[in-house]
Amino acid sequence: MKQFSAPAADKAGLYIYRNSFAGKALKKSVSLDGKVIGETANKVYFYKEITPGQHVLSTESEFSDNAVTFQAEGGKNYFARQYIKMGVFVGGAGIEMVDDAEGMQGVRDSKLAISK
Repeated sequence: MKQFSAPAADKAGLYIYRNSFAGKALKKSVSLDGKVIGETANKVYFYKEITPGQHVLSTESEFSDNAVTFQAEGGKNYFARQYIKMGVFVGGAGIEMVDDAEGMQGVRDSKLAISK
């Protein structure tokens, strides 16, 4: 998975990782198009092949889910970084799409998690 081979032309690859100093012990769920992929922990990543088109990637937070919408093209990989932000009572989480270089490094520094 860490070789970042391009997926088939009719699929896109999605890497979701978390490498955050804050909130290392917190586990936060990540969902794609409303379906839970799994719970993240520090230094963990997920990989999922997805169909081309528009997708919504979200993560739970202290008060509400945070989400990012992105357009996936076939034959390409996409990288999303989940990060922990300090909340009033518990840490919340955010998610953002990152460029290939940052994403590849984040994944290299992580271990593959088993998705649902």
